[in-house]
Amino acid sequence: MKTLQLVEPTRLELTEMDKPAVGESDVLLRVRAAGVCQTDVHMRHTAEVWAPSGTVLGHETAGEIVEVGAGVSAWSPGDAVAVHPVWSCGACRACVSGRQNACMRTGNRMIPAPTPGVSPGVHGGMAEYMVAPASALVGIGDLDPAVAATLTDAALTPYHSIQQTRHLLAPGSTAVVIGVGGLGRMAVQILRAVTAARVIVLDVRDAVLDAVRDRADLALRSDDPGAEDAILKATGGYGAEVVLDLVGDDSTLALATSVVAPYGAVRAIGLSEGRFTFETSQGGMSLPWGASLTRPYSGSHQDLVEVVGLARAGLLTPEIHRFSLDQGLTALDDLEAGRVRGRAVLIPE
Repeated sequence: MKTLQLVEPTRLELTEMDKPAVGESDVLLRVRAAGVCQTDVHMRHTAEVWAPSGTVLGHETAGEIVEVGAGVSAWSPGDAVAVHPVWSCGACRACVSGRQNACMRTGNRMIPAPTPGVSPGVHGGMAEYMVAPASALVGIGDLDPAVAATLTDAALTPYHSIQQTRHLLAPGSTAVVIGVGGLGRMAVQILRAVTAARVIVLDVRDAVLDAVRDRADLALRSDDPGAEDAILKATGGYGAEVVLDLVGDDSTLALATSVVAPYGAVRAIGLSEGRFTFETSQGGMSLPWGASLTRPYSGSHQDLVEVVGLARAGLLTPEIHRFSLDQGLTALDDLEAGRVRGRAVLIPE
């Protein structure tokens, strides 16, 4: 079968591999769509030792089941599914409580559960076929597989952060979204679908802001020196109950923490190597009393079920740019160069 494989660090190639064998608790998928994201761009270029050499990339996958393992009874050939990207143990205290993305059996508190196309040796969906645990599947019905594939990251990650802060997003509250690219657009749509909060969006690109103005109460350039004051003015000086930072560099973290409300929440979703200094002094604190700053990881299996439900109801509509699997390297080039405004998706032929 044809795959997009990280042959070795910094060397990503279109290769041929044998079709994978199905384990007792697994299914074999004919991949119908595989999303491309900035994580893939990063893995293509990094020479770090964690890079999954020899691994097929792709952690956003939707497909059709063509074979099931001997121990699988809940799924059948022909079922259309999306793949939850957190392959947790399913048995620890965190997993049993529905927090698969906090699995306790990874062997290291800094390492999440295996992720296809990201963890070494765990092949992902940038291929014609893929093996996945039956426990990681979510049915998508007649939903476009290209849409379903993007949901497993671009919608799942912001949805998880929004769900974790729903108690703060009562009517009259404010949510700020910094960075309205692929994940940010999904965040805005999710906020509109599941909360009554005022939504303020920020980005450095006018065209991107124009694309979401109709869904936002206020759109600002994040590099405008007056952005902080504008947000505080819009909230009566109190700040925003929830701030989703989809960029995660020094400047956006500084902005996020400067506008969060007391006992509000900043969720740093973007991974642009930003730094934030936390102080406990009585004066000159960088965060107001009670405010939290966390870095969430992916989302739970139930989160993905609910995200798929929102999409099937027409409430989530990602902008899709389709490429063939043969065009995988071109898709990565275009994403890295900023030529993809929505979500790039590979469609195996």
